[in-house]
Amino acid sequence: MTLQEAISAHKQVFVVCDRNVEAFARMLGDFPLLALDTSEELKTIDSVIDICRWLLDKGADRDALLLAVGGGITTDMAGFAASIYKRGIAYGNLPTTLLAQVDAGIGGKTGVNLDSYKNILGTFRQPEFTFILPDVLRSLPKREFLSGAAEMLKTFIIRNDHDDYARAIRLLRQYAVTGKSPADTADGLKELSALIQDASDVKQSIVNSDPLESGERRKLNLGHTWAHAIEWWQGAGGTTHYSHGEAVAIGIICAARRSEEMGIAEKGLEARLKEDFEACGLPTELPCPEAELDAAMHKDKKAEGDKVRFVLPVRIGKVTVRLL
Repeated sequence: MTLQEAISAHKQVFVVCDRNVEAFARMLGDFPLLALDTSEELKTIDSVIDICRWLLDKGADRDALLLAVGGGITTDMAGFAASIYKRGIAYGNLPTTLLAQVDAGIGGKTGVNLDSYKNILGTFRQPEFTFILPDVLRSLPKREFLSGAAEMLKTFIIRNDHDDYARAIRLLRQYAVTGKSPADTADGLKELSALIQDASDVKQSIVNSDPLESGERRKLNLGHTWAHAIEWWQGAGGTTHYSHGEAVAIGIICAARRSEEMGIAEKGLEARLKEDFEACGLPTELPCPEAELDAAMHKDKKAEGDKVRFVLPVRIGKVTVRLL
């Protein structure tokens, strides 16, 4: 099924997009469109209510389709709005960032932040479809591209079926050396597209086996316990401004360090990951003493009582989940 066929299956279609891709979103058809300014600070329940209010004003009924066009913040908020508007309407994703194509746009987890705590409010709601168009990544700024690359590497550390981790590192190292995005050449785009497909296949396979995150799906949170705490710390007045993917990269290194200290990871894993990530242009060091993140970790949605659930890498392609 093509994107146009998927859209045309619905009598009512409403588009919510990131303002940065509004021109692209308008090319999809003559549909009511709401363009959003997106940021972690604006990723709130108030923004979701604004989307619902707009749908109501435009006369959206329960058979309507809400199409999200943009990055992970857009797909998260639009999916959340679709899950609660009139007790749930259909929605689809057209992710336009690498992060959304390999992670946020897949799996049906929607969410918004509360008081700088990441994705504390949310629902599970599977999109009717997600269409991946790697061509749109040509215009993606380098820092945003690398933010998505961190989530892609995370996926391949969890499962490395086709030696995808090494292939991704080679591609990203080349990007770091030449400054030329893989999406800018035919060969690079072909390799990138294959990696995006493999990453999305891994995530979808895990989601299908555990849609409500009661077991296997928890592995997809590799690096996120630290990452969400870093994002909270920044929102509470911290001096750094790491993106979500950058924070995940740091979190993965922290997880590898913790795993080695506990005798779970193979020796040298932290050093290997740190060298690889830095060669690709990703940060690897915490912006503050880890003790300053402890309170946020214990308020994270992955915490249980006085314990925190950590995803710890064993080796490339295998992780384990521990409640510590």
